[in-house]
Amino acid sequence: MHPRYEWLYVYGFVEPKTGKTLWYLIPRVNHQWLSLVYQSLAKDVGLSAEKIVLLVQDNAGWHRIQKLEVPDGIMLDFLPAYSPELQPAERLWSLVDEPLVNQYFETIEEIWHRTS
Repeated sequence: MHPRYEWLYVYGFVEPKTGKTLWYLIPRVNHQWLSLVYQSLAKDVGLSAEKIVLLVQDNAGWHRIQKLEVPDGIMLDFLPAYSPELQPAERLWSLVDEPLVNQYFETIEEIWHRTS
């Protein structure tokens, strides 16, 4: 038997003052998918040159690549290396993990439904 893994990645955005959270589930992490997530976030929140959010993120390679398309209304700032305690969204991951812990899923779609 040769197990094959499928992956589902979660991007979470939290507004620190209110705690309002948006989640995006994607099949891979790279600059193309992150660009799509940023576009969705900008649309969902109504961002523009007049309505701007500051996204604080870690230094993953696909967060910093020149090819990344950042829509109007999104400003990026980067945390120092190895400092997850400074990331406001870091506290969200236990909320994602909780419904999945000690569970077996036949398909990635089952995980998608459980987390969405």
